[in-house]
Amino acid sequence: MMKKIAVVGAGVMGLTLAYELIKTGYDVTVFEKDDRPGGMSASFDFDGLIIERYYHFFCKPDTPIFELLKELGIDHLLKWKETQMGFFYEGKLYKWGNPAALLLFPRLGLISKIRFGLQVFLSVKRDRWDKLDRITAARWAKDWSGKKAYNALWDSLLRLKFHWFHDQISAAWVWRRLRRVGRSRKNMFTETLAYLEGGVEELLTGLQKKIIAGGGKIFLNANVKHIDVDKNKVTGLVVNGEEHFFDGVVTTVPLPYIPRLIPGLPGEVTKKYAGLDNIGVVCVLLKLSSPLTENFWLNISDRTIELPGVIEFSNLNPLPEKLVYFPFYLHRTDEKFSKSDQYFIDLVKGYCKRINRNFGESWVLGQRVHRYEYAQPVCPPGFSQGLPPVKTVIEGLYVMDTSYYYPEDRSISESVNAAQKLGSILI
Repeated sequence: MMKKIAVVGAGVMGLTLAYELIKTGYDVTVFEKDDRPGGMSASFDFDGLIIERYYHFFCKPDTPIFELLKELGIDHLLKWKETQMGFFYEGKLYKWGNPAALLLFPRLGLISKIRFGLQVFLSVKRDRWDKLDRITAARWAKDWSGKKAYNALWDSLLRLKFHWFHDQISAAWVWRRLRRVGRSRKNMFTETLAYLEGGVEELLTGLQKKIIAGGGKIFLNANVKHIDVDKNKVTGLVVNGEEHFFDGVVTTVPLPYIPRLIPGLPGEVTKKYAGLDNIGVVCVLLKLSSPLTENFWLNISDRTIELPGVIEFSNLNPLPEKLVYFPFYLHRTDEKFSKSDQYFIDLVKGYCKRINRNFGESWVLGQRVHRYEYAQPVCPPGFSQGLPPVKTVIEGLYVMDTSYYYPEDRSISESVNAAQKLGSILI
């Protein structure tokens, strides 16, 4: 039986897994390459305001995170709020996210609106997804909503999220996003979402305290060079040039890192990991003196704006300053991914002026840019069938990342859910 376990990656998944294992008596050590825990949920000091590098929110179906918050004694920090959605289409801002807004949208005919509305409504009610796993989101949207509605409402979102993979994405993945947010509504006209008072940092701190109190260890700035394997059994790993011995190792880092991280894998398994693709993100965060819009989420379909959406986080979490996230989803090989921070900041400021004509440079109180090389797995139909097993062919070695949430989207709740399931497998 494995008793001494190494967890590679201190995101929500890695920390939750470590906590689950420690509760049952395991000796757990977590290694994190970054200078802070959290991964894509990590926070930073934005001129005195501790805030996440990338936006996060919670929906009513996110049961695993609610139960964990209660177990950690911080469920009182979860705050619910009614939010609004907008749609910026070809230079004009429209209300969005409810039947009345759809019917009043002037750029589509009545039949297209009815077909689109019916698709969204039935998606929220739907539970089975096996048939959707056989077709692409593009085909599904066109079949349901029609070509005109697809071009107006779907095409830009898919292209700016997945670029040259836009016509390969599974309908099941898109459906699950519609369902999760749709089931977080109070009624057909009111959307309700939640945030953590104090930010996701409160969750990360709570998990770290439990891990350390249980005898676990967390090492930051700990670059795992590779995982050691001998006679098809994991023996440990090399961190910052130093060898550490373990009975078992679990990695929670993005799958594209696995071929380099585990050179002892058989060739056919390595090829499976290498064949998976992933989209990166360059996320601009602006601190503003005034709200950009009244919306939390602003979908965008505008030929002059290279963003699928804008997230005005302060319209969910009433922070002292107005905070707006602008995520550019780009493949790491795209030349734009390597452009300077200032390039993206300048783009965003121009977009702000298009979205709100009153916007001016004086509104900007602070600006930051964060990048993540592997932010969103590319999920074609049948995606889960092509994933290597979590329990690898090497004894004592387990591999998991956000790809295994499919068809669920990346969310903190799914990170918790996946970690708890993996913990049950190991235990």
